[in-house]
Amino acid sequence: MSASQVSRTVVKSVLAVETPEGAGALVRRSIGTAQLRNFTPFLMLDNFLVSPGAGFPDHPHRGMTTLTYMLKGSFQHEDFKGNRGLIGPGDLQFMIAGKGIMHAEMPVHGPGLDDPFGLQLWIDLPKQHKLTEPTYQELTAKEVPSAHPAPNTLVKVICGESDGSPEEGVVSSPVKPLGGCWFTDYTIKQKGEKVFQRIPQGWNAFIYTLSGSLLVGPPTPSSSNLVEAFHTAVLSNSPDATGVTLESASDEEVRFVVISGEPLDQEVVQHGPFVMTSREGIIEAFRDYQAGRNGFEGAHEWKSEIGGR
Repeated sequence: MSASQVSRTVVKSVLAVETPEGAGALVRRSIGTAQLRNFTPFLMLDNFLVSPGAGFPDHPHRGMTTLTYMLKGSFQHEDFKGNRGLIGPGDLQFMIAGKGIMHAEMPVHGPGLDDPFGLQLWIDLPKQHKLTEPTYQELTAKEVPSAHPAPNTLVKVICGESDGSPEEGVVSSPVKPLGGCWFTDYTIKQKGEKVFQRIPQGWNAFIYTLSGSLLVGPPTPSSSNLVEAFHTAVLSNSPDATGVTLESASDEEVRFVVISGEPLDQEVVQHGPFVMTSREGIIEAFRDYQAGRNGFEGAHEWKSEIGGR
């Protein structure tokens, strides 16, 4: 390993247990459980599977960002600002809720269609951006940049950067969050193939595995570096580390995401869909929502076309 490639290690590995949520949805919650709560700037990571009859009809948000990344199936969305769309396999939606959004997210089901399966990451907004104007950004699967750091490795750069082949160089995503966040989707098809993902120094980082077995960095006396499917591996954050070494330990395909973010020096006060930095901020969010003001104008009069399905 070169001096520029100093790997982080695994400090904790937690199984994301499949849990029913609502009617017809199954969720493996990673960040956001009692074992991994408020891992700044991240609030929650859900690996969801939505069966017919389930969905997320009209609801509000304030003070956070959601990144929805589809792996199979499709979701429709619609909001009270007039935005609407459809994301399918490999597509992503990046929504900054800011001072207020009212929207619906509904699965698409039908003969021959996969049930929607994917990842949704909730990211805290820096306090100076809590009341920014809400925005949507979408990328289709073809628009998501790809990197090929090794012969049998594909990286989809959802957000941030990754190093590709010598010909590709640094591959960057056009998605620009408010606050530092990198999100890369790895598929390694050859056992023993090893790659290195850079991570900005000082950022918090974790890995979530979707299939196969993965060796993450070197082992330590207190922690194994073997991470199995549906586990969240929290990475160390030493000042000399420049990224993480990743090696397939499976005869089958290994798929996982590497997510890192710039820590925020602020309190996290969350109540349902509202995330602020104080109890007073949460009370104000509820009052604004109930009164239809300060970002929620027209929220109670608006009804989505898709939410009533």
